[in-house]
Parts: sequence; C-alpha cells; structure tokens
Amino acid sequence: MKITLKDGSVKEYAGAKSVIEIARDISEGLARVACVGEVDGEAVDLRTVLEKDCTLNILTARDAEGLAALRHSASHVMAQAVKRLYPSAKLAIGPSIADGFYYDIDFETPLAAEDMEKIEAEMKKIVKEALAIERFTLPREEAIALMKEKEEPYKVELIEDLPEGEEISFYKQGEFTDLCAGPHLMSTKDIGKAYRLTSIAGAYWRGNEHNKMLTRIYATAFSKKEELEAYITMMEEAKKRDHRKLGRELGLFMMHDAGPGFPFFLPKGMVLKNTLLDYWREIHRKAGYVEIATPIILNRSLWETSGHWDHYKNNMYTTLIDEEDYAIKPMNCPGGILVYDSEPRSYRDLPLRVGELGLVHRHEKSGQLHGLMRVRCFTQDDAHIFMMPEQIKEEIKGVAKLINEVYTLFGFQYHVELSTRPEDSMGSEEDWEMATEGLRSALDELGLDYVVNEGDGAFYGPKIDFHLVDAIGRTWQCGTIQLDFQLPQRFELEYVGADGEKHRPIMIHRVAFGSIERFIGILIEHFAGAFPTWLAPVQVKVLPISDKYMEYARKVTGELEEAGIRVELDVRSEKIGYKIREAQMQKIPYMLVVGQKEEEEHAVAVRSRFLGDEGQKDLGQFIQAVKKEINGKEARKVEVSAGK
Repeated sequence: MKITLKDGSVKEYAGAKSVIEIARDISEGLARVACVGEVDGEAVDLRTVLEKDCTLNILTARDAEGLAALRHSASHVMAQAVKRLYPSAKLAIGPSIADGFYYDIDFETPLAAEDMEKIEAEMKKIVKEALAIERFTLPREEAIALMKEKEEPYKVELIEDLPEGEEISFYKQGEFTDLCAGPHLMSTKDIGKAYRLTSIAGAYWRGNEHNKMLTRIYATAFSKKEELEAYITMMEEAKKRDHRKLGRELGLFMMHDAGPGFPFFLPKGMVLKNTLLDYWREIHRKAGYVEIATPIILNRSLWETSGHWDHYKNNMYTTLIDEEDYAIKPMNCPGGILVYDSEPRSYRDLPLRVGELGLVHRHEKSGQLHGLMRVRCFTQDDAHIFMMPEQIKEEIKGVAKLINEVYTLFGFQYHVELSTRPEDSMGSEEDWEMATEGLRSALDELGLDYVVNEGDGAFYGPKIDFHLVDAIGRTWQCGTIQLDFQLPQRFELEYVGADGEKHRPIMIHRVAFGSIERFIGILIEHFAGAFPTWLAPVQVKVLPISDKYMEYARKVTGELEEAGIRVELDVRSEKIGYKIREAQMQKIPYMLVVGQKEEEEHAVAVRSRFLGDEGQKDLGQFIQAVKKEINGKEARKVEVSAGK
C-alpha cells in the first residue's frame, strides 16, 4: 500500500494502517498534535484504517479542518456535561462554526449564568476522564430505536429525514452517545483545557420560527490557552466596539419597533453615509463606470425571467398593483439588465460598466436581525459589467484593483477566495472553464494570493470573494466578483460584433462595500467610532473658554465652514474641561480651544485625538493642514481603543 503525503513523499506499508499509526510512523510529535486525517481530500478520523493507495494529509489544530474537529469534539463534551447535570434535557444539533461551536438544547427550565459555570466544571471532569471517543454505525431502524430509547426526539427526527441507504454513524464516549457524521478526536483528553462557554441565545428548531424555541449555548475551543486568552480579549474589545452601542452614543443611526430591521440614519450618520457614497462615486467615475438608478418595485414577470420568483420568493416583499403581482427588488441586477437592453449595443460599446447605489429589500427572520450587520433594507453598491469573452481577464483585474484601493484606504488587510463550479450549476462545461480560468489568471497576474474553494461558486458562475480583516482580527466577507453567463441568456441580451453578427455578452456582478449599511457597521467597529478626519461626521469642535469669547469662536467656526470643514461650535456655558471631555467622548478629531490669547493672535489652541495638546497654531495654517489631511483622505496614526 502506497501512501502519498502532502510533501509528495511516499510511505509504503505491507498491510492496512490507521491514520494515527501512520502519523506516529512519520513523527511522534505529529501524532501528539494530530486532530484528523485528510484522505484523498476528505476529512476522516485518525482511527480510520487505510487499506489501499491514497493521498494523506495529517491535520492539526493549525488547519481549519483540524480545529473544526477539535471544536466539534468539544461540543460533544459540552452535551455530555449537560446530560449529566440535566438528564431531562433533549439534544438537537451541535456543530463547529467559524469561531467556535454551539449546541441547541431543549431544557425544561431556562439556564442561568451560574449554570454555564457548572457545565464548564463538568466538562473539565470529562476531559480529565480521558474517555475514548469511538465511532459505530447502525441500520436506520436500529438507529431510530436507540435514540427513542435515550428519549432524544430531535435526533429521531434527524435520522428519519436522512435519505434511505445513508450510513448512520454515532460517536460514543463513556456513557454518552451522540448521532454524528464526525470526524472527531481520539479521546476527550485531546480537547485540552483551552475552551470557554461564551453566551446563551434562543434558536428555533431547524431555524423555523413555527418550531419550538431551543436554548443555544455558544462556546469556543483552541489547542492552546494563549489562543483562547487572545480570543477572549478580542471578544471583550468587540463588546466595547459594538456598532449598535457606538451608533447610539455618537448619534449615527437608530432602530425602532415601528420597523424591525429597517435602520433610521440620524443627521451625523447621514454625513458619514454620504461621505462614503461621494467617495464611491469618485473612484467609479475615474474607473470608467456610468451610474444609473432603477425602480424599487417591478412586476412579477421580470422576477420570473431572472429566476428570483422561483428561487428567492420567500425572501422578497410582494404587493398587488392593478391586480398584477409586483415585488420590491431584493437585488439590482434585473434593473441593470433592462438598462443594457434599452438600446442596441455594439462591440464598440463594450465593456459597459454600469454602477448603481440601489436600495434593496430582503426578508430576514426577526431572530437574525443584528444592528446594521443584518437588516431588511440596505443600499448595495452594485455594478454590472457587460463584456465580450476576451475582456474577462482585464475587467476582473480592474475590479480587483478597485476593491484593493477601497480596503487599503480604510486600513483593512484581506484575503481572497476563488470559488469554482458547484454541483447544481447551470451552463456548459466550456463556459465554466473559460470563466474560471479568466478569474484565476486575473488573480495570478495581479499577484494576489488566494485559496480555491472547489464547488462553492454561484449556480450561474464562479466567483472571487474578498474577506477583510478588521482592527481586532475579525474577518468580514464584503467584496465579491461573480461571472454570470445565465442572466444574459435568460434576458436574451445581445451586441453586434466586429463580424456584423449578434453575440451574447458576459456579465460581471460585483460589489466593493457590499451593503453600505453593513460596511458602516464594520467601519464603526474597526475604528471604534474614531473615524479618520475625512470620514468623521464632525471634523472640528470649537470650544470657547467662556461666553466672553463666543464672538471670536463664531468667527473661527465661520472660517472653518467656508473652507469646507465640518465643524460644530459648543455654545454651552460649561467649564472648558467638561467641554473637552464631551468632545473626546464624541471622538471628534480636532478640538479648538479659544480664549483671550487666541483672539488677540487670530490663533487657536489645538487639541487632537491623535496627539492630545498640540499647542497654539495660526488659524489659517491649521485650516490648510486639516484641508490637506481631508482632501488626501489621510489617516493620522493613533492607537485606536474602544475606550478612548
């Protein structure tokens, strides 16, 4: 038996070997940290026995699949602890997720904070018991009988919904058995000590609001305590940066029971939003885009042609006009297509880059709404590029450069993923190969590192996703570039080629911000509300020492306004120390203190968010410096903390 390892080397064995045995043969150190194996691209338990030639990769907690297995095993330990403490609790599902794991459980009485501590303490005992984790399978009827015997109705329902002939596997550790596909670690002791229960939430069974509300216990696990501590620190910082809290304190936006999921932007929030939109228009104009606006409501036949009526209707808001069905748009693309199709097109018109800051509405379940991050209406910074096949690569490169410019300006690092053809795709193999190669070669020529997600593309074409990393290390998927052969076909779009014949254009869907509202939420948390001067709703606050200097303060304010600087004057009869502290709490970039000396010398005493007391400066020179900073969209470097 020949086992080809990740580095290309080959191990030969006379007989069958388990993955863990091969790991030990490679290195005892590797065997100690191994979590799962990857055999011919599929993650498997370390206990899996190999009997024929294959490729093998030993995965540790440094690998995504390895860490997921550690966390999934920890979720079983948590469920076992729950069953020991609350025998009548009924288990639902407990997967690993991006930053940890959770388990949905039906408790007879609600959990309290002290229950979390008890569950963690019991988990510690189970880990110390070093229980072997063993996998076994059962035929369908025996599997159902086992879960009925254990009085686990949610598990019974899951088994009953599995396709006929599906292998039904279980994992056993001590007295605890759970329905699970795996893979898992070898023993409960391998989970280690770096885990923490983080929060409790409600979750409907199977995400259906008509089903029973279960208790979801969120937790996380790492291979090392230092990693857990770093994560806990990040989460504590994230709470301080919560955009909902800061949005309220800084007067940016609000939510109201009159429209759950529909954000209200307040005056300062509108300044922030419009500044972002002005920047969007500026860079798109330079990149050769034209801007359009399409209706919010369009009739049913359009959405049937686009496929949304069949595939997305449950997320759409619909209405009846003149006894005809209409829908509020959940996406901008059909409207953009109608604009393209409104007049004859020639190859000389292509590529045609059409941008739209379109307000879209999508029905999200109430339990999934979250500030600006998950809303029911938002402005999507869409653009649709109509092009010929030979223009794919250059257009993709242009979009990638534009997205890079946006993220770099805000100080985001990012990574890129290329997603290829899924199983339920539409279109020919030839189209998909051309599209995927266009995306791949564009990324290669730009020198961008990327990860390939096999089979994770949209049903109509492959895509590139940009995952940005914020100031405290969290990842957000915002920008995307999607190639689409299907909508141009469904709408029978055409252009006249150089040969005088009619041809079908290819379409790119792309966003840079994604949702403007969500991007603002990310920016609030990224900057902890302390925006760069060019983006800050209020750039300068003028603070007179007393009412005696109010006239000069108004003069300073007027000169700043005339220079196009966003300024506020504090007219309250409060002590100057109080005014400064309030301006600092509002995270104003510059505070100008004015009194007798400043009035006599036509100067201002500058305090900034960046350097604190910067001393007295000539007003004209200060205005020139701030205008240069704003016009250049510069970001004065300062360590941003949510508490400052």
